[in-house]
This record gives sequence, structure tokens and C-alpha cells, in this order.
Amino acid sequence: MIQERENYSASYRRFVLVMLTIVYAFNFIDRQILVILQEAIKADMGLSDVQLGLLSGFSFAVIYVTAGIPIAYWADRGNRRNIVALSLSVWSGMTAISGLAQNYLQLLLARIGVGLGEAGGSPPSHSMISDYYPEEHRGKALSFYSTGIYVGILVGYLFGGILAQSFGWRVAFFVVGIPGVLFAILLRFTIKEPVREHKAGDRSPSLAETLSVLKQRPSFWLIAVATGFLAFVQYGVGNFLPSFLIRMHGMSISEVGAVLAPVAGIMGGIGTFLGGYFADRFGRNDKRWYLRVALISGALAIPMYMGFSVADSALLSVAFLAIANLFMPMYLGPCIATCHMVVPPRMRALSSAILFFALNIIGLGVGPVFTGFISDSLASSYGERSIGYALLITAQVGIVGLLLFFLAIRRLTGDLEKQANSGAA
Repeated sequence: MIQERENYSASYRRFVLVMLTIVYAFNFIDRQILVILQEAIKADMGLSDVQLGLLSGFSFAVIYVTAGIPIAYWADRGNRRNIVALSLSVWSGMTAISGLAQNYLQLLLARIGVGLGEAGGSPPSHSMISDYYPEEHRGKALSFYSTGIYVGILVGYLFGGILAQSFGWRVAFFVVGIPGVLFAILLRFTIKEPVREHKAGDRSPSLAETLSVLKQRPSFWLIAVATGFLAFVQYGVGNFLPSFLIRMHGMSISEVGAVLAPVAGIMGGIGTFLGGYFADRFGRNDKRWYLRVALISGALAIPMYMGFSVADSALLSVAFLAIANLFMPMYLGPCIATCHMVVPPRMRALSSAILFFALNIIGLGVGPVFTGFISDSLASSYGERSIGYALLITAQVGIVGLLLFFLAIRRLTGDLEKQANSGAA
């Protein structure tokens, strides 16, 4: 018999969801602050676009995903609230330390420390939310949580640009890092570790057991890689947005922050929430709609990113970007919710970590480096315009993700039946 979910009040569930969403916002403030500052850092340290891509992408992603799986394994057994609070204090502290870096290596090591801390943020949070909310509301809850990405992007762009313009990039790292440490303390003492939804007498599964179950769920792997290719576009384009606007349209760093805060932050947050709303609404009787939402929104976003990268005027370019940022983020909440549907409850944190492993290695790890490499390679022929052509090429890689979503939709019903017949849900 499955242990019943503890009867938390609706207001308390909302409070916990908001608190975890704020944590996720700190995650992306501390991650995104480097993006808005990278042109200033590039000029100060004499870096190439490939080095910027490594700094904001690959080096961060490798430690993030490597640490993510063992931390998620711990989260499936330990106190998830404490893991999230500890992780927040680590990555926020390392963000502040980034302001002390005197050379590229030191900054690289500090960003690796940020990645190590952030590895313990999302998988335990996903697992907690799935225990606080029943399946029919998880799409909206996980999408609301995912809006933290765009709250963080908004704050990181807006205040990062202002701080960098007024005080320099080092001060910006200090100002955005320290509040996260304080919020970690507040989180630790204000939210409860939820009762896990599980069968009576169940024990936490091992990594090998989780992989054995996932081996029988082909839709999970198709979703994981598909999200990776959409994230490839998001990070490959997104991590060079300030550089593109500064080089191609002559904006100052504070102007870039003021433009990207609403365009990337507000539009992305709305899109993320709408993805979960539409998935829960249309997927009530047919769970395949969770993936159809991801497929359709991605297909609408990719041409908009392409238009952004080649538009001649700043106004038209930003208009394309706003539409792209509305549609592209819709995939995340529905995909997380779908992956939780096809595994037993005690495998949720670990399955989220595996999903984010693929998403971050392909998206965050390879995307920005790919864009930087293309930009550097084309610079001798096209000069400053090379960054625009690099973004155009990067956007088209997302088509691979759309094809994988199409295949995942065809396999999802069978995987849901396997999970239902296992008696573990």
C-alpha cells in the first residue's frame, strides 16, 4: 500500500513552492551574472570567445552534472531541505569569491565551485515538490518552480549591468553572492522536509536499480536528450546575448541589462509557467500532451532565434528575441513532470539529476563553447558580425531536439503503462 501524502495546507504548499523558486532564482542570478559581465571580463583579462564559452558553459556544466548524480542519490535518502540549503550557501559563497579572481584560472576555479554548489539545488527541489503536490498539479507546480530561472535572469541582467557599469564587475559578484548565503539560513528554518510518497516498507533504490528501471523507459532517454538540444540553443544563444547586442548594436552594458531583464526574464517566466499550464490542461486525459507542448513551443521558438541573429536593427532583433523567449522555455516543466511519471516516487530526485545531466552536458556544456568556436572561426572573414552568424547556426541545432520529442511522444504511452503495472507509483 502506498503511504498517503501528508495533508499540508494549500497556503503552506504555496509557501514552500515560492521559497524553492527563490532558491532557483538565486541559482540563475549567480549563473547569469557572469553572462552580463563577460564582455567586461573579456576586455580586462584579454579572453577569446571560446574561453568565455568554457567559463560560462563547459567547465561549469562538467562539475555540475558530475556532482549532481551523487547528490541526488543522497537526496533520495537524506533530508532534501538541508541539502538545498547547504548547496545554496556554497554556490552563493563561491559567486562572491569570483570577485576576487585575478586571472582566468582563478575565475575558472571559482565558477567550478559555483557549479558544485548548484548541483545540489534542483534534483532535491524537484523531489520535494513532487511530494508536496499530487500528479495532476505537478506540471504547473514544477513550471512555477522553473520560472525561478527567469526571475534570476531578470535580476542578474538588470542589476548586474547597473553594478558593472557603476562599480565594476568584481563588485557585482560580491553584491549578488552574499544574499544567497543569508537566504539559505532562512530556508533551513522555515520549511519542512515533506513525507515521501512511497509503498510501505520501500527502501531507497540504488543508482544501478534506477538505471535498470530507466533502461526500460526509452521515452525518458529521448526526453533527456531532446531537452539537451533545446538547452543547447538556450545556452548557446543566451550566453552570448550581451556580447551580440554590445558588438552588433553598440549598446552599453547597462543598456543591455535593462533590455534583457524584461525580454529574457519576464517573457521567459511567462513562457515557463504557460508550458506547465497547457500541459496540465491538455494532458489531463492524454499525457502525451506534456511532450506535444514541448515540441510545438520549440518549433515556434527556433525560427525566432534565427530572426534575432540576423535582424539589422536593434528593435527588430529584440522583438524576435522576446517571442523566442516566450515559446522556448515552455518545454522544461512538462518534461520534468513527464519524467517523474515514468519512474517510482523514490527515484524522482535521481531521475531529475540524470535528466539534468543530459540537459546540462549537451546544452550548457557544449552550446556556449560551440557558439564561441564558430564565432572565433568566422571572425577573420566577418569581423564583429561573426557572433551573429554563430548564433544563427547554433539556433538550427535545436531541430534535432524536436525530432527526438516526436519519437518520445510515440513511446510515452507504453512507458506509462509499464510504470502503472509495476505497482510502484
